[in-house]
Amino acid sequence: MPMWFLNKKGPSGFSSNSTAEEVTQGIDGSALTAIVTGASSGIGAETARVLALRGVHVIMGVRNISAGKQVKEAIIRDVPEAKIDALELDLSSLASVRNFASNYNSLGLPLNLLINNAGIMATPFALSKDKIELQFATNHVGHFLLTNLLLDVMKRTACQSRKEGRIVNVSSRRHKFSYNEGIRFNKINDQSGYTSLSAYGQSKLANVLHANELARRLKDEGMEITANSLHPGAIATNLFRQHNIISGIVNVIGKHVLKNVQQGAATTCYVALHPDVKGVSGKYYANCNIAEASPLANDAGLALWDFTTSIVG
Repeated sequence: MPMWFLNKKGPSGFSSNSTAEEVTQGIDGSALTAIVTGASSGIGAETARVLALRGVHVIMGVRNISAGKQVKEAIIRDVPEAKIDALELDLSSLASVRNFASNYNSLGLPLNLLINNAGIMATPFALSKDKIELQFATNHVGHFLLTNLLLDVMKRTACQSRKEGRIVNVSSRRHKFSYNEGIRFNKINDQSGYTSLSAYGQSKLANVLHANELARRLKDEGMEITANSLHPGAIATNLFRQHNIISGIVNVIGKHVLKNVQQGAATTCYVALHPDVKGVSGKYYANCNIAEASPLANDAGLALWDFTTSIVG
């Protein structure tokens, strides 16, 4: 059992113990279509399952299509009426992101929910195919481009369906532990001074800044689309696979202080589906409640937007 201090319910009525099924109980998502990135394992797979359980048509964006198909089959076994599909998507490759968006747009489907969930954590220094530091490329730049390429269909869907669209960026509390300067605009690809956890924090700070700037822009346009970010909680998933020390700690104390996957997907599903979140935008959530983001998340949203736009072209 998790420790007692994790059980305290917030204003939403939910806590860190709440599961994705609990926070979406009774919600009918049958009129909605969602994309969930990184849906072939961990909280992404659980998010896809619970959205499908609530009637949402889910398109899983997955790097490994065979793993994605296995998850799809497992979800259909659990939820026989599930509407679920898998498309190939490698967030570390701008070409793959463009290909996914093109494939999605050609399907003629609506899009109500975009769950930017995929991520890598604390990897050794490496550059992506596009010569961008790998964590920043995968966790932020790929999702930035994906969101931009899908915004038109989201806007069209929101107008035609008269239902609020929602963009959800899965960040982390590690966004508070980026480099001292926050986003290292002039040193994104520098190997000198690179630390894997700070680089992870930087990419997760970018997720929060991206959601905040998106929220501002969508509000200015008068669009009924919200954008929020969240910390899913410390979860024993394969995100830890790159970090031996963390993996060791996880194995020893995990069952006492870490969430399981069902709890880990709760905040994502809450922010994506719950009626109490209607109209809320530019906020950061943890344990299914509005939480305080890093002071660094109040700045640099526009600078990051322009910087990332220059990267993706």
